[in-house]
Amino acid sequence: MKKPTIVFIHGAFVTRASFEPLMGYFKDRGFEVLAPAWPFHGQSVPELRDRPEAGLGKLGLENLTDYYAGIIRALPEKPIIIGHSFGGLLTQLQMDRGLGLAGIAINSAGAKGIVAAAYPTTARSIFGILSKPWRKTFMMSFKEFQYAFVHTLGRAEQERAYREHVVPETTRIFFQGAVAPFASSSPFKVDFNNGSRGPLLMIAGEVDRIVPASLVRKNYGLYNQQSGAVTEYKEFSGRSHWIIAQPGWEEVADFIDHWLKKQLPAYIG
Repeated sequence: MKKPTIVFIHGAFVTRASFEPLMGYFKDRGFEVLAPAWPFHGQSVPELRDRPEAGLGKLGLENLTDYYAGIIRALPEKPIIIGHSFGGLLTQLQMDRGLGLAGIAINSAGAKGIVAAAYPTTARSIFGILSKPWRKTFMMSFKEFQYAFVHTLGRAEQERAYREHVVPETTRIFFQGAVAPFASSSPFKVDFNNGSRGPLLMIAGEVDRIVPASLVRKNYGLYNQQSGAVTEYKEFSGRSHWIIAQPGWEEVADFIDHWLKKQLPAYIG
């Protein structure tokens, strides 16, 4: 039996290349894998740094949600969706729309109901963005990336990750997140009582700074466990925000693979 397609959704400040380790892992296990780049993220890292596209600063979460929904709906069958960081939030939103066979949200940005400013390391990680509201795009400095994404890695690995992955990003999604607790129609809104969606696994890194494990646990706790839909939580010790590519990523991939086999035995066996 043909295995489901896996759609990977990368996060902010990086490109689809951030998922290359997990994409290779699941491709080797017989899955078809897709990792569509966010709009305005399709070029190489040097090109994106030198000439970010003019439309990048207008990109909001609602645009990203509709963009990935269009890609997923065009597939012949429902895929598995795996997202990281803002891609994790997009995974929650796609699952809420009923578009995923199963979803894995890794170190997910918080849905509506989460106040990111309440988490000191999150606030510090995005201070450079929110303190300059006139900027439509933002490029993390190495020091900011080092603190928020890769503080557990050695210096050489930190520099390599920054050089190979980090690109300018729209600031709009961060300001949308900041006002989400006060906006009834926020694009960050998820129906936590939706019992008709597929199973969802929320993964956290114990020492993540930009998306602390406590934030992910809070987001997980908002889901109604009596709704009929499966929602589970897993925390990996010693992992930073770079959980999908830092040494030890194989353990995360193995856990996801085993979880999928448990949740989708008829599809994966």
